[in-house]
Amino acid sequence: MVKKTVPFEESLAELEQLVERMEQGNLGLEESLKLFERGVQLTRTCQKALKEAEQKVQILLEENGEPTLQPFNDET
Repeated sequence: MVKKTVPFEESLAELEQLVERMEQGNLGLEESLKLFERGVQLTRTCQKALKEAEQKVQILLEENGEPTLQPFNDET
């Protein structure tokens, strides 16, 4: 089974929508838990994307202050 990677911006937008729905306070317990679980998944996805972007930037900036491209291993 191939896992589809959702772009960072889409994950962040969905997370923002979930937060807005939960802040309204008119959800039942089951729905709130369901949305909270999805929010945790989205947060992890966003954190992973940001970490990978940070690693790519770090790779570009290393080596005597000169920007150089180096292979990036995104499998962590």
